[in-house]
Amino acid sequence: MRVRDWDDIVEDVVESNVDPDGWRAIAGDRANGLGEDLYLGHPDSGMYQMKTYAKNPFEVHGVGTQVARNLDDEIGSYLPTEGAGRFAVQGPAADVDEAEAEAKATELEEVVKAHADAPTTPGDFFDDLMETLDSPAFGPMEYDQYDRPDGLDELATTFEEAEDVLNAELDDLVEADEVDKGFM
Repeated sequence: MRVRDWDDIVEDVVESNVDPDGWRAIAGDRANGLGEDLYLGHPDSGMYQMKTYAKNPFEVHGVGTQVARNLDDEIGSYLPTEGAGRFAVQGPAADVDEAEAEAKATELEEVVKAHADAPTTPGDFFDDLMETLDSPAFGPMEYDQYDRPDGLDELATTFEEAEDVLNAELDDLVEADEVDKGFM
C-alpha cells in the first residue's frame, strides 16, 4: 500500500479515463480524530480511500491510497446507488480560449433550457450538466457531515490495515500543522 497526498489520489481519479458516471462515493466524519473519511469507487478503477481535514477555510490537508484494484460485490455493496446525493470531481481548469468558453457556456445554457422544458429528474439534470462540463468523475454519494454512514464503518473494517495507516498519517499531519481542531 502506497500512502500519498490526497490531491494525488484525486488526480488519479481525474486521469483514470473510465466511464465518468460510474463512480460512487461515501463520506462522513472520521471515526477517531479530526477530519473526514472518503471512499471513491469505480468498477473499472477500483476503490480509493482518503482522510482529510480543513486546516483553515483555504487549506485542506489529507492522505489517501488505493485500497482495491476492482469493486467486487461485497465492496460495491457498501457504496450508494441511485437515490443518494450526488458528487463530482473536476480537474484543474485548462487553458481555454474565449471562443471555447463561450461555446461551453452556450452548451450549458441549452442543457438548462432543455431540462426546464421537459419533465426530468434532478439526477438527470445533474448528469447532463456533468457530461457537458466534461467532468471526469461523478455519481451518487452518501454523505453525513455530522456522523458516519454505516457503509463507512463496514469499509473501515474491510480495509483495516489501510484505515490504521491512514489514521496515523493524518494524525501526523495534524500534529505537524499544530492544529488542535480543524476549521468548521
